[in-house]
Amino acid sequence: MKTIRIGSGAGYAGDRLEPALELIEKGGIDYISFECLAERTIAIAQMAMLKDPSKGYNDLLSYRMEQVIPLAWKHKVKVITNMGAANPRAAVKVCCEIARQKGIQGIKIAAVEGDDIMAKLDGYRDAQVWETKKPLKELDGQVVSANVYLGVAGIVEALRQGADIVITGRVADPSIFMAPLIHEFGWKMDDWDILGKGTAVGHLLECAGQVTGGYYAEPGKKDVPDCHLLGFPIAEVSEDGGFFVTKVAGAGGLVTPHTCTEQLLYELHDPANYLTPDVVADFSGITFAQTEKDVVQVRGAAGKERPQTLKVSIGYKDCFIGDGEISYGGPGCVQRAKLAGEIAVKRLKLREIPIDELKVDLIGIDSLFWSTQRRYGAPDEVRLRVSARTKDRTSAARVGEEVEALYTNGPAGGCGAFKAVREIVSVASILVDRSGIEAKVTLEEVK
Repeated sequence: MKTIRIGSGAGYAGDRLEPALELIEKGGIDYISFECLAERTIAIAQMAMLKDPSKGYNDLLSYRMEQVIPLAWKHKVKVITNMGAANPRAAVKVCCEIARQKGIQGIKIAAVEGDDIMAKLDGYRDAQVWETKKPLKELDGQVVSANVYLGVAGIVEALRQGADIVITGRVADPSIFMAPLIHEFGWKMDDWDILGKGTAVGHLLECAGQVTGGYYAEPGKKDVPDCHLLGFPIAEVSEDGGFFVTKVAGAGGLVTPHTCTEQLLYELHDPANYLTPDVVADFSGITFAQTEKDVVQVRGAAGKERPQTLKVSIGYKDCFIGDGEISYGGPGCVQRAKLAGEIAVKRLKLREIPIDELKVDLIGIDSLFWSTQRRYGAPDEVRLRVSARTKDRTSAARVGEEVEALYTNGPAGGCGAFKAVREIVSVASILVDRSGIEAKVTLEEVK
């Protein structure tokens, strides 16, 4: 029976690169997928593209692809990624130029678009926002992005056209892993049971090192070997949808039923009804069996007909957050930090700074004394953090100013002050009918 080996090259926008290169070189894989797009990430990318139309893709695209493209081309590994973010076409141009510089000819690189529905958003003004339970038209903040979660269709079409690298915008995380299976095995797009199995593959791989023990590790309770050399996972998938999860032999980490179970439960609300654009997956019957060291057999996934609606992630300028931090050490440090926090709060009130939300924290472990032998009880140090949410940048800046002023205005012994202002892009979610939403593929060949 034909099998396909798919590796996970990244689990988030800023993930490590070395484990992905290890997979390409030593993993015997056919495909590698880089999952690098979170809800806020694409909104931030949209803002970058508004400032510079040639930007809007993942900041690490060039860094990664300068090493991935020549290695993947050498080992005949196809690459799929959502690093295109808000601008997949621009990402394709970057990758084409990298290929030319590396002397690679004949490589085909595709962009999958169709997820950006900003131009259509007025038609959904009455749609209910999940987070507020109010119509979209009442959303308080400037909308900067609106991206629908696409499924596998565009990626499958790109592969059909011969793409060696496929770069998407917003697609469902499991889709970038399931698409090559549909392409290679000829799975039907309405075979819900097999698509449920394919979604299980994608769900287990989508966070990369989480399933090989990274997020699982807990010293003394769940020990994981060589976390500093953590390897990323591989799924070896058969035509009938059965598969094994493993990693490169000798790589750090581990693959066990326990690591797989933790990842299976990640972001899962209803195991029997996991909604994706491609299928409603049913993970309630999944079983894991250790067949050998770092090899786990996965069985029991199923699927049901896909939803008639698609989720849209809307990014909007929500507020500013002002932060101020300062440290206190030695006898009485907790009492001095508490007083410092009270002073900062009273000062902000005295100055009539408009604040929507205020939070005061005491953080204390080992940032001042660098002690490897932490003494429990009264801490030797503590760090004060004052944070406030405001509607404007100027008001947010006042928070850090008041914390910094504690240097000379008391209490005693403050040091290491820090202040910052962050503009916050928040995310709202709506559902739209899938009719009228269509993936678009453009393909370039490097000559």
